[in-house]
Order: sequence, then structure tokens, then C-alpha cells
Amino acid sequence: MMTNEKPGYRIAQGGGVPWRDMGREETHRPPERDIEITDVKTMAIAGNFTWGIVKVETDAGVYGLGETFRAEAALDMAGRMTTDLVGENPLDTHRMRELLEQRYTGTGRIGQAAFTAIETACYDIKGKIFDVPVYELLGGKYRDRIKIYCDTHGGASLGEAESHDPKDVYTPESYARAAREVVDEGFEALKFDLDVPTHETYDESNRRMDNEALEHKVSLVEAARDEIGYDIDLGMDLHWNFTVETAVRLGKKLERFDLAWLEDPVPPEKSKAQQRVAEKLDLPVLTGENLVTVDQFNTAARQGMMDIAAPDVNKCGGLGEFVDIATVCDLYGIPIASHNISSPLGTIAGAHVSAAIPNFLCMEWHARDVPWWNEMATRTEGNGPILEDGYIDVPEGPGLGVELNRDLCEQYLTDGSELII
Repeated sequence: MMTNEKPGYRIAQGGGVPWRDMGREETHRPPERDIEITDVKTMAIAGNFTWGIVKVETDAGVYGLGETFRAEAALDMAGRMTTDLVGENPLDTHRMRELLEQRYTGTGRIGQAAFTAIETACYDIKGKIFDVPVYELLGGKYRDRIKIYCDTHGGASLGEAESHDPKDVYTPESYARAAREVVDEGFEALKFDLDVPTHETYDESNRRMDNEALEHKVSLVEAARDEIGYDIDLGMDLHWNFTVETAVRLGKKLERFDLAWLEDPVPPEKSKAQQRVAEKLDLPVLTGENLVTVDQFNTAARQGMMDIAAPDVNKCGGLGEFVDIATVCDLYGIPIASHNISSPLGTIAGAHVSAAIPNFLCMEWHARDVPWWNEMATRTEGNGPILEDGYIDVPEGPGLGVELNRDLCEQYLTDGSELII
């Protein structure tokens, strides 16, 4: 005879010892706020990255949206979390985060990315229920406009770089040209990749640059700086590719260009190496996109690994976690230049949290290659594009204050994904 009861030898979620179950079966709120999550749905959009969108539905007829980093794996995990979330009150944003952390301990970066999308969606719901923008729920507003820095790749689109001889793509002329184009588009801050291929005899495997490679990198920075002058913030990204010795040699040669930052010079797990680079250079060292918890940022700040922190709004655990990260960094005098490769949805979530923290510098935009990026979402109140002239005006509509373009999302769904809006 079949039965739906779980066998007695099945171990419960959390390892069999539910010592701190953050779920609640009943609440004590007025009826208009006594709401429940009814479902969690996901879809993936094919931008220049795969953008993972999560929808949290409620019995109040209000839904929220959030975005996740590492879309494929994180969306799968978000879907698996549905059984734990159905019946919970999405207004308990802090408790939702603790609930997921408790039940999915050990899921690492993928888990944090999934938490982020769900928690962002809960904040979106909460803002709609209370008829206020999300930034009000995060403590209010320090600024109305969010400064965006443009990720300018290697002076050309990534697709072009992959289909041409690197020596014809990564040139001082191409960096200068791209820098001028970005500044003319209204940006007051931009970043280039500096870990680009050079000559054929360069051995990339040992993470060390020879003199020819070093001088090539210096020529790229010099060309960009000469073109746009010193009133524009200019960052350079090394993508964790080099030894301490090479990073320091290169950094010393770049100090004269007054860079906004040198990003991720050594592999992310080599904390002592990162500390040594930061100590030796007289220019700001930025890192943090691979750190996803408050504790990790606290450790990095305490160890002197960074002058500027770069948490990613769509993989660090959620908007509340981001505020906590910013608070910890502020204690060490470290400003925030957030990492962001999102669609307009995740970028707007980043804009809300950027408005709500004191130590914000700028936020990344990584979609210059996507011509329809600004069309993917519209403001629920007011007019104008999401991003304009290098800034985002923080939305004033309830919740995140944006709606997704249904037709466009359907057009760019990834294979096997279904529209959820």
C-alpha cells in the first residue's frame, strides 16, 4: 500500500537537527499585511550574460521580481527553495534571508545568488504593499542619482575581440577611441580590461608579464588617459590574472595616470597576495565581486586587501546583506564601487541600495553591447530611460519602481525558459 508519509529514516532539511528553524506557520498582523508567498517562478533572458529573473507571487495579488547572478545554477536553486517559501510572509525580508541561510547552509556563491533574487523580490513586494520605493525600506536616501561607470571591455566588443587577431584589437588607438566614445555618451567614469593578450611568445600560464607585455599595458592606459584627461574616473581590471610581483611592477608604472582603481590584480583566494599588492601601491586597489557575505568583506577589510570594495548586488545575498556589507566597509573607511553585470531589473535594485548607503562611489554597467538594454524595463512612475548620460535617477514608484517589457523578454528568453510576467 502506497503512502504519502515520509519514512522515519528520512533526515529532515538542515541535517536532522532543526535547532533554529526560522519559518513561521502563523503571523500576528492586520489582514492587509497578513499575506503569504504562493509560488516562486523563474525565467532566463539571453543578454550579453544570461540574466536570471525570479518572480515571487503572493495571495494578495502582488508579486515581486528579483535578479540573480550565475543564472542557470542559481535559478535552479531558487526553484528548489519554493517549498520552503510558500506560506511565508514576504514582508519579513530579514527573516526570509535567515530562513534561507539556515536551510541552505553550505550552498556557497550559488546559494547567495539565489537568496539575492528572492530577497530582492520580497523587497519589491514590500514596497508595493506599503506604497514606497525600496530605498525607503533600506533606510532612506543619500542621493537622487546613481553614478554609473561603463565597462568598456578591451576597447572593442567581446565578440569582435574573439574573432580578430588580438594585436589588431587591443591597441592604444582602440582604447583611446573607445574611451572617447564612452565619455561622449555622457559617462563620467569608465573601466577597461587590462588583462588582454599581447605578443605570441608571452607565457600567460605563469601569471607573469615580461617587459614587452608590461609596456603594452602601459601604452593602453596612457592612450586612454591622454584622450579623456584627468577629470574622468578611469579604472583598470586585471581579472585576478597576475603574480604579486607583476601586479606591483605594473601598478607602479600606472601610478602616474591617477587611476580610480586597479581591480583584482591577483587570484581571489590569495588573500595575503592581495594584501601585499594593496600595501605596495600608491593607487587604489579594488576587489570584492567574489566575496558574498558580510563576514568575507569584514575579513578582507581587516586584512587590508582593498581600498575600494566591489560587492555584486545580485550575488551577495540580497539588498539587506548589501547594506550590512556597506556598513562594515564604512567602519574601515572603504567606499563601494559595486560590481554589476545585470539586466535593468538587477541594475535598478542596485540603484536603490546605492541610494541608501553613505559610502557609495559608483556602480558598474556591463551592457554597452546590448542595444535593447534600456528597452527591457520601464519606470512605473515618470518617463525617461533607466540609464541616461551615465546616471540612473532612482525610481520613485512603489517597490523597485520598474516593469519588465513582456514582449522583449519573450523574444530573448533562453531555450527551455518560459515567460513568467
